[in-house]
Amino acid sequence: MSAYVKFQPFSENLAEKVHNLGADTLKVALSDTLPTNTFATFSQITEIAAGFGYSAGGTAASISSSAQTSGTYKLVLGDVTFTASGGSIGPYRYVILYNDTPTSPADPLISYWDYGTEITTTDGNSFTTDFSAINGVLQLA
Repeated sequence: MSAYVKFQPFSENLAEKVHNLGADTLKVALSDTLPTNTFATFSQITEIAAGFGYSAGGTAASISSSAQTSGTYKLVLGDVTFTASGGSIGPYRYVILYNDTPTSPADPLISYWDYGTEITTTDGNSFTTDFSAINGVLQLA
């Protein structure tokens, strides 16, 4: 089970119109270095090396739903899959979610998941982020 951690600047960025979670390009990236929850932008993240099925900057997530019901907003993303090809992806332990659209600040961070131990995806195998379709990636009430 992975543990969800919100980056603290995300709250201010929401209040200051940095994010349009229903339309912006949200990306998922991998890291093996513990992020600090006060980090603000993706440039502060130590990303794993690109190659073997992992692209620098990660992979865009599809937005399944961005809506509110009874005053609670829920963002639902489609799962993102990384498939190793020609070698291994990793090791990594942290899955980072960030917004690739804004330019000021550039690539603001949203949250990360700590998988508790290092993961290496070996050649021919896949790692899939399991974003909950029921609870969403995040809820705001």
